[in-house]
Amino acid sequence: MRETIKNFVGYLENEKHYSNNTIMAYQNNIEDFMSFLKKININNFNKVDYLIVRSYLKSLYDRNFSKKTISRYISSLRSFYKYLFIHNYVKENPMLLISNPKVDKKLPRFLSINDVETLLKQPTLNSPLGIRDALILELLYATGLRVSELVNIKISDINFSTKQIKVLGKGNKERYVLYGHICSNLIQNYLDNSRNLLCQNENDYLLVNQHGNPITTRSIRNIINKYDKTIKTHVSPHTLRHTFATHMLNEGADLKSVQELLGHENLSTTQIYTHVSNERLRSVYLNNHPRAKGGNNG
Repeated sequence: MRETIKNFVGYLENEKHYSNNTIMAYQNNIEDFMSFLKKININNFNKVDYLIVRSYLKSLYDRNFSKKTISRYISSLRSFYKYLFIHNYVKENPMLLISNPKVDKKLPRFLSINDVETLLKQPTLNSPLGIRDALILELLYATGLRVSELVNIKISDINFSTKQIKVLGKGNKERYVLYGHICSNLIQNYLDNSRNLLCQNENDYLLVNQHGNPITTRSIRNIINKYDKTIKTHVSPHTLRHTFATHMLNEGADLKSVQELLGHENLSTTQIYTHVSNERLRSVYLNNHPRAKGGNNG
């Protein structure tokens, strides 16, 4: 069974071109499933049926896993059993009868324009690392990039004349994101006065650490944590992505354009930001319309 998992991991890496983080998550989820099978004395994936999978999912609920987490486990097992069935490891695919739990959608957290301005002003531009950090924050807000996309930007991916960056997103899908003149100036400042001092070795990655190596997603999160103390809310790379999308829609951008800029496959994924915009409109209405305010309007 472990050899089969090893083959599946190779398939995700070499044929599906999934990121290391995604592959590790899939592998951990399947290993957890294997531990469950071992407890009930099943040593062959072919012996797993719908009822066994349901029993496993119940065990996840019993461990107080959230619906969102359970959905990720189901997704991993679904991909795994699809692979097993296509490659004739199993005769039946029990995951065909399994559906994801309905997840309550939470409105994404986002920053006000004032908070964004405060955050972006925090890095000082009198040191190579300060210039780099300012660029990281600006790029996340200016483009709406995922942090995994940000760390993989190469200098050769940037079209300086059109202010576009070629990005390799989820599922190995290529798209272009745009940036404005403030970000453009920061990129040039970084290339002229920061990256050339930090990076003595030859690599084409835009963002590097203090040793000149490509920066990691963990480092990006640590950098943001360093500067978000100045505002009341905790900020993650995804908070800035949510903020980008919300501010775009609030300023009149159409949903389809925001979808393309974010790299969402389905428009329904982007539509959650319209709920944020609607909540803002509701708040503005309730606070400003004479007959919507509290009190006796008799």
